[in-house]
Amino acid sequence: MPLVNNKVGDDCTVGTDEALADGKALVDSLIKVVACYRHLASCVGGCTDSLQLRDELRQTREKAQRLAASTCSLLTSRLRDKSLPEEQRKEMELLWVAFSSSLELLHVDMCKVFSMGDIFSLANTAALVQTGLQGGAGEVAARALSLPDLNRAQSPAAAPDPEGLESQERSDLEREIGRIDRMIDDMEMKVNVLRWMVEARGPQYAEPLSSTDSASLAPLSTDEEQAGQRPPSQRSRIFVLLLLFAVVLVAATLSVCVVFFS
Repeated sequence: MPLVNNKVGDDCTVGTDEALADGKALVDSLIKVVACYRHLASCVGGCTDSLQLRDELRQTREKAQRLAASTCSLLTSRLRDKSLPEEQRKEMELLWVAFSSSLELLHVDMCKVFSMGDIFSLANTAALVQTGLQGGAGEVAARALSLPDLNRAQSPAAAPDPEGLESQERSDLEREIGRIDRMIDDMEMKVNVLRWMVEARGPQYAEPLSSTDSASLAPLSTDEEQAGQRPPSQRSRIFVLLLLFAVVLVAATLSVCVVFFS
């Protein structure tokens, strides 16, 4: 009887499961950081805009790019593996769609920050839009960077020059936008995952109501509609009665006048 060595298959299965878990963790972290960056980007040009906000944007953007590079490397290597099981491939494709969508949102927000920074300069704070908001967004940036307090984590620096820092920030941001562009192009060249062919799965996509549920809800909606129509019909009846009473009163008054003046 020939011996069958299942150790290699078991090791491949375990390795695939670990890669899938790592991919999910990386994609979840990237989604959270991109969401925080979008929140910070919405404050650019407003009354809460400052050098601190621009620095928080830079730190959040750098972390998002590090996560994106790690996620892209992991998912690309797994999806290019021809021996990947079909079920695992479907999970990886779902992660790929979520990752590529988050990366595109990050690219859009980075371009938005670049354009808004060109319009609203911190050297002229009078040009900022007075939105009425108060406080900074340090808590959001600290959450994105996994820090208890962003202000404590920042190293003390000398009095900054707004114009010099803005010029350096714009140069770095323009270079990073080009890097994200190249990453998106490389992703499309290396992995061909058609988004419209990937079926979304999960508990958030609940099944539609069955015919029995719809039938059970139909009498309830009918009763609610009838209940909502009753008050207007009662008011119309009262209005008609009052109108008839007024007509009778006017007729009686006219008849009395005719009797007395005839």
